[in-house]
Amino acid sequence: MKVVGFAGFSGSGKTTLVEQVIPELRLRGLRVSVVKHAHHSFDIDHPGKDTYRHREAGAFEVVAASDRRLALIREFEQPAQLSVHQLLAELYQGVDWVLVEGFKESDLPKIEVWRAPEPGQVARPVRYPHDDFIVAVATDAPQQLPVPTQRPVLDLNAPAQVVDWLLQHADRFDYQWDLHGDLSPCAPR
Repeated sequence: MKVVGFAGFSGSGKTTLVEQVIPELRLRGLRVSVVKHAHHSFDIDHPGKDTYRHREAGAFEVVAASDRRLALIREFEQPAQLSVHQLLAELYQGVDWVLVEGFKESDLPKIEVWRAPEPGQVARPVRYPHDDFIVAVATDAPQQLPVPTQRPVLDLNAPAQVVDWLLQHADRFDYQWDLHGDLSPCAPR
């Protein structure tokens, strides 16, 4: 599978871009998964539902499945900080692309999402000058980037262009098993 991260400040457009890249990849016949960094308070289960009741009774894991969907809910006994690699290991290996939102400190190849500030606002800093894993920048204002870059600059508002670029450079995003059976990223090129 191929793995690419999308990193940037809150409000930069990461979620919107990922949301638009998914159907562009699907239109090209590719299977897509997403790994999203969430805050500790998120929950997908609700009081009164059977799965919630099982979890509240003490189940470590609850799997709910139908002929259309599967959900795994795992309750950690102690707070756990899973790495992006541990989360990738949980995914079905038959996917073509995994889009990772968040995990800006990871060693995955990433596209930095940077949006120009509104009038009167201060520009957010950029990561690409000091993060060797940033392989491209997606922005709505290339002329306003705070630091010049030799990295490819993609149009934040043109998801088809972003997908074209990803597919043209797909070998840069290979994610392989290592000799120990663990998943690991290929180094950025």
